[in-house]
Amino acid sequence: MAERYEIVEKALLKMLDEKKYSALREVLSTMNPSDIAVVLSNLEEDRIPLLFRLLPKELAAETFVEMDPDAQETLIRGFSDNELKEVVDELYVDDAADLVEEMPANVVQRILRQATPEMRSSINQILRYPENSAGSIMTTEYVSLRPDMSVGESILRIRRQGVDKETIYTCYVTQGRTLLGIVTVKDLLLAEDDDQLIQDIMITNIISVSTMADQEEVAQMLSKYNFLALPVVDGENRMVGIVTFDDAMDVMEDEFTEDIEIMGGMTPSEKTYLKSSVFDLFKHRIPWLLLLMVSATFTGMIITSFEDALAAQVALTAFIPMLMDTGGNSGSQSSVTIIRALSLGEVHFSDIGRVIWRELRTAVLCGAVLAAVCFGKIMLIDGLLMHNPNITVTVDAVVCFTLFVTVVLAKFVGCTLPLFAKKFGFDPAVMASPFITTIVDALSLLVYFMFAKALLGV
Repeated sequence: MAERYEIVEKALLKMLDEKKYSALREVLSTMNPSDIAVVLSNLEEDRIPLLFRLLPKELAAETFVEMDPDAQETLIRGFSDNELKEVVDELYVDDAADLVEEMPANVVQRILRQATPEMRSSINQILRYPENSAGSIMTTEYVSLRPDMSVGESILRIRRQGVDKETIYTCYVTQGRTLLGIVTVKDLLLAEDDDQLIQDIMITNIISVSTMADQEEVAQMLSKYNFLALPVVDGENRMVGIVTFDDAMDVMEDEFTEDIEIMGGMTPSEKTYLKSSVFDLFKHRIPWLLLLMVSATFTGMIITSFEDALAAQVALTAFIPMLMDTGGNSGSQSSVTIIRALSLGEVHFSDIGRVIWRELRTAVLCGAVLAAVCFGKIMLIDGLLMHNPNITVTVDAVVCFTLFVTVVLAKFVGCTLPLFAKKFGFDPAVMASPFITTIVDALSLLVYFMFAKALLGV
């Protein structure tokens, strides 16, 4: 698929170079807006407007929505007022609101000047809601029906108004803006009689969200119930908009990307990797690196405080990296599992007891197997094959007991910290690999030297 797309893209660029605009327009008319947006993103900045102007009006607007903000800004600056108005008129309200939110102030003023009063009002309504709320990602363009309308009247209304709506499959039954029920186009088409009233066939058991609901929660609900759209209501159950499945997919992608970046020890970025400058990458990475470097000071302090023990038993030094790595890996396994379960709504803070009990049993099994294998490995490889005179059964026991306890502690820390982070309003992804590894490193060293002191008397 990738090779085929690359061939098509090269053919388009060749036609553009040879100024075969008519043939190029025909090919572009058959392409998906998302694919055209990718082609545009790979063009030199001064050639983007030329290719964009070859697109039919409706396809141009759909392609514009799929483009990244930098390319959109480039186009807008090159548009005449008439060209900008044509694009803005074709945009859905939620897409227009996203555009306004991304653009600098002088570009926003141009966009709003070309928008109709109704669209400006709708954009302002959406922008008033807090970021990451259901209200901020909804669209106000939906089909509403009255309960006293007949099936025939409803179908006629959909035909007249549907062209300007983002989705027409699900229609919302309202009375004075109060949401009473929903009815699908399938229900209308399969109705026994065109004179049948909407109130007789509508579904009154409605699943909706409030304007202030978290956008991630909305995306999860759309996925859970397999809805194409979800109604958004205010505190008095008045219909204010809908969140469509495609918007929810964007939310899920953004949230997943953000979690991956945080779990990797980076500040989330709104730019794609190739669009980020070296300084952008530096800014998002250096705070975490500095924090983790400073936090590692505690590990160094622990090792320094036990210098005499290490001097007395030099063999102990060789196993410190293995213990710290195993502990960090064990904690990361638990934290990633719990973070993902939290994001999917599978576990909540009230489940902390069950989570700890499950993780501790898992830790005991993992720790026992690792300790047993480690004991045999140290005696066979380090003792017999490498002929290390410092390897004794007691030293081996210190390492293996430490390994077992470290795995148990790491699993406990890894499963509880994300739950507490969620409880106190923080992103659980913050408690991922880098952060937990630093904590577990310190714990593993403390356990190691306590066992060494108890069993070896150092």
